[in-house]
Amino acid sequence: MSIRLSLVTLGVADVARATAFYRRLGARVGAASNEHVTFFDMNGVILALYGRAALAEDATVAADGTGFSGITLVWNRESREAVDAGLGQAIAAGGRLVKPAKDVFWGGYSGYFADPDGHLWEVAHNPFFPIDAEGVTRLPEGDHGEA
Repeated sequence: MSIRLSLVTLGVADVARATAFYRRLGARVGAASNEHVTFFDMNGVILALYGRAALAEDATVAADGTGFSGITLVWNRESREAVDAGLGQAIAAGGRLVKPAKDVFWGGYSGYFADPDGHLWEVAHNPFFPIDAEGVTRLPEGDHGEA
């Protein structure tokens, strides 16, 4: 069996505030959510919002981490215009623009925003990764050996 990404959990300062932000972006709250955790279906990967201190306690690590954590989430879009619209939607919902969209070295177009808890999202148009009719980003076919 191969490794699979099933769920991404973001540690947040205020679950209700973070939930409201993602709802303003158009995410729908899943039925398993409650006042302590919110779940969103993101086209086959579940995004969970959970209290930062409680998540750190569960993982047995310190909750006071600051700065860049080495992770960004990516929202692939169908076009450059859709990237601009996505960034605008995130800012209107309460996000903070980190980097305006521009052409990037790998041949795409992208920019960054931070959610209210500082989690970085890249909004990108990657012409090499097709998006299917259901809005799911797909890798090109084939196995290119070891990385």
